[in-house]
Amino acid sequence: MKNFLYLIIACLSAISCIREAPLNPEADIEEFTIDAQFLSSSTIIDQANSKILIYLKPDAYQSGVSPTLKLSKGATVSPASGTLINFSQPVFYTVQSESGENQKTYEIEVVEIGNWTFNFETWTANSTDKYEYPLDNNVQLWSSGNPGAALAGVAQQADAYPTKSTINGLNGTKAAEMRTIPGTTLSEFLGIKLIPGSFFLGDFNSNQALINPLAATEFGQPYFELPDKFTGYYKYAPGTTFQDQNGNAVSGQTDRFSLYAVLYNGPTRLNGTNINTSDQVVARAELPNNTSPTAFTRFEVPFNYIPGKTPGNNLMVAIVASSSYQGDQYRGAIGSKLTVDSLRIIAK
Repeated sequence: MKNFLYLIIACLSAISCIREAPLNPEADIEEFTIDAQFLSSSTIIDQANSKILIYLKPDAYQSGVSPTLKLSKGATVSPASGTLINFSQPVFYTVQSESGENQKTYEIEVVEIGNWTFNFETWTANSTDKYEYPLDNNVQLWSSGNPGAALAGVAQQADAYPTKSTINGLNGTKAAEMRTIPGTTLSEFLGIKLIPGSFFLGDFNSNQALINPLAATEFGQPYFELPDKFTGYYKYAPGTTFQDQNGNAVSGQTDRFSLYAVLYNGPTRLNGTNINTSDQVVARAELPNNTSPTAFTRFEVPFNYIPGKTPGNNLMVAIVASSSYQGDQYRGAIGSKLTVDSLRIIAK
């Protein structure tokens, strides 16, 4: 009988614990789904900047779309999932957490790229972590490894991050500057001794940053023609001492940059794990990295189409740059600096 009473008390305690479980404080849009027939590329949820980037075909832009949303457990959203939205005025989604203590507002941005010339004159900063990124007609097309560096504990100031704007651009304008910086206390605990500056057309998926950093770099934007040439201006200064992934100096090796463009079949984006190996790739245009000009130097490289690869109906172009060409293996020289300006994709 005594054991039975103990069992009843334990069960009642368990029920009480279940009833007293805290409500979920998260207020995120986890999935934002639009029928694929209306899209030219897959949707990006930029959690770090509370934005949702959508790539609509012209007819869908005119008629509007009815997205389906998946939210944090117990959260509510306005406008509701399935509501028809149009773009005659700015569109925002406001999410309220289950607990009621947190609210998050997402801005919808419809991405449309004009002439594929990028001068990097307008920059803004992440409101929390303070890293910079450029805007093109008030839309974010470019990203970098900065959100990952923020998670690694880089100081919350623009100059501390590996990728930032510089006023020392072409003819006194602004440009994009990438530097290879030392690892942080947290990154070194994870075995990462240096953090290269990276800059690319696409998105950084913060959800993958600590699980699989290379997969976090999602490359590419929709392209509606066949590219012929990749052009622009660059300058480069390698750091003093090249080091391997363990932080050991490598005698006789000098750091080099990486700067290339890739045409591939979408709409699924390639990332740092497969940009060089995927069967989706149709053509590449890569700048040789065996020189280190100290002044801005113009380059023009052709797209080399891979024999047997057929361009599909959902083409994507990625532009990728890094201050250390083996940075994806955490090899390079601290202090290496690549600056790029006036990048352009010229169609056939």
